[in-house]
Amino acid sequence: MDTKEYRLRILMFPWLAHGHISPYLELAKKLSKRNFYIYFCSTPINLSSVRKQLDEKVVSSIQLVELLLPSLPSLPPHYHTTKSLPSQLMSTLKKAFDMAEPSFSNLLGVLKPDLLIYDYIQPWAPVAASRENIPAIHFLTNGAASVSYFYDMSKRQSVIDEFPFPSIYLHEYEYDKIMEMFNSDSNTQRFFECFGTSSYIILIKTCREIEAKYLSYFSLQVGKEFVPVGTLIQEAATTDDENESSFITWLNEKNQHSVVFVSFGSEYFLSKEEIQEIAYGLELSEVNFIWVIRFPEEVKTEVDEVLPQGFLDRVGNRGMVIKDWAPQVKILAHSNVGGFVSHCGWSSVMEGIHYGVPIIAMPMHLDQPTNARLVVELGVGKEVKRENAKFVRREVAKVINEVIVEKKGEEVRRKAKELSEIMKKKGEEEIDMVAEKLVQICQMSNMKKVE
Repeated sequence: MDTKEYRLRILMFPWLAHGHISPYLELAKKLSKRNFYIYFCSTPINLSSVRKQLDEKVVSSIQLVELLLPSLPSLPPHYHTTKSLPSQLMSTLKKAFDMAEPSFSNLLGVLKPDLLIYDYIQPWAPVAASRENIPAIHFLTNGAASVSYFYDMSKRQSVIDEFPFPSIYLHEYEYDKIMEMFNSDSNTQRFFECFGTSSYIILIKTCREIEAKYLSYFSLQVGKEFVPVGTLIQEAATTDDENESSFITWLNEKNQHSVVFVSFGSEYFLSKEEIQEIAYGLELSEVNFIWVIRFPEEVKTEVDEVLPQGFLDRVGNRGMVIKDWAPQVKILAHSNVGGFVSHCGWSSVMEGIHYGVPIIAMPMHLDQPTNARLVVELGVGKEVKRENAKFVRREVAKVINEVIVEKKGEEVRRKAKELSEIMKKKGEEEIDMVAEKLVQICQMSNMKKVE
């Protein structure tokens, strides 16, 4: 569709977590290339990192808009983000975020965008937009399988034996943890409220090739059309960063598909027991690996303090253990990477599928268990089974070897490559459809204003 006749202005308002800001920013970039003008709203500390990700092609079409949170004694401005936020301050951050509603309403009145795209746990955002006669669209950064499952749980408040896709069912201990969260987390209700306040459609970070049946079921549950936006993977740009080049140099020395990348996301921190079982599992597998281990900012720990004694010496050059950060997209894009040991956060699942890297699923909490079941259902990965609700080294080693080395992993490797190729051939079809839908919604809104 040709959108050149329009210069629609969209205010994008993600939650203050990297896992939300990143897909919102990628969507902003793609829409900006289709002649939309984007106001990207977040706190100054988040925008400082967003600014570095805007290149010359989009910088003239994306304007960064600061949302100032109220000053609270325990929450200085550098904590106005979930990154490196001490866990005990999460509720304080959410409180400050809610208290910023008047400031956000003022921004809407000043900017007067044609459309608001908003995130979860902020049901007050579309209400504020409604006061200004601005249509508001919810953009969901989770997958359809997990959220439709949780949506059923929230309605039934009991074990789901009527959910039509038993392949993604939670195990009993996972179910109990989710129900505990539902009963204690005030944001759960807010999360589902955001579906009802979305104008006409809901955007969702997925592809029909991955979740067609879940999208259809979710639409029936909520009574609104879910429009997939695709994987929204950040491009693995070429840089001269010395830290990044050290990973690539190490990878270049390995054989094709011989390395597993191990990462559990930016907001889950492994216990010492979990780290040790994974370490022994990697050692037993005898497979090359890059492993990123993260700790909360307030915990001053080095990786050698939590790894088994002598582990680094025993694995030698076949293992690379890094604290805090590694260029995940660049690593997954490398031809010598043959597996991804992942917590199955939705963005990580999308990146693994996009690059055709089989997933060794080790889900921890939230939507990760259902995402892991979906990975298995799609045939693009295998899940490490727990024993007595815990991961054990022999099972970790077993699944890694099945996926990377053994003949029984050939089908998983083939499926991962096949699905990756299908998705890449689609190109930007989903974004073209999204652009068309957004134009239609703005046109309908303008017609109502005239009436």
